[in-house]
Amino acid sequence: QVQLVESGGGLVQAGGSLRLSCAFSGRTFSSYAMAWFRQAPGKEREFVARVSRSGGNTAYADSVKGRFTISRDNAKNTVYLQMNSLKPEDTAVYYCAADEIAVAPVVRVWDYWGQGTQVTVSS
Repeated sequence: QVQLVESGGGLVQAGGSLRLSCAFSGRTFSSYAMAWFRQAPGKEREFVARVSRSGGNTAYADSVKGRFTISRDNAKNTVYLQMNSLKPEDTAVYYCAADEIAVAPVVRVWDYWGQGTQVTVSS
């Protein structure tokens, strides 16, 4: 089945940048919409961004709009999350998600998940 492996997390200072990557395998990548979610300590997992199968349509949570950019490279079976102007409140485990149908910004409709990568933003 589908496998997703996130990478690129780490410790950065407030105002800094980080790029996350998610490697997809097991099925045809271009058939799947992709998304990023995150889970901060003591909070529920929340939507961050999504990208359509072709990469032509994107959507973002209000909290990251203008700072984060989601993109995909279908030749490399990889989705990215470029994070700029990072804030301490961005600290969370970031998860990659995939689905052939779902685009809704809620956890329950996405079928496949990676293990997550930790992003910590210091002030």
